[in-house]
Amino acid sequence: METTKIALFKGKKIRKTLFQNEWWFSVTDVILALTDSLDSRDYWYRMKVCAQEEGGFESSTICRRLKLPAEDGKMRETDCADTERNR
Repeated sequence: METTKIALFKGKKIRKTLFQNEWWFSVTDVILALTDSLDSRDYWYRMKVCAQEEGGFESSTICRRLKLPAEDGKMRETDCADTERNR
């Protein structure tokens, strides 16, 4: 059973969902909380591009696209990561 909730980190909202009995967190929300970036989606995109150029990093090895509520209230696929291990 999947549930979606919002966590708070330093006063910032981080969307999360329970997937296969593990909590998964929105990567862009975590980036926003940790970096104060003005555009966390662009920040994540640029991180993936740089990492890929440097060593063949594929975000799919550590992230899953899971549905989380977007600003418009609709459920949208979002890059999510867990805290347990690299995949």
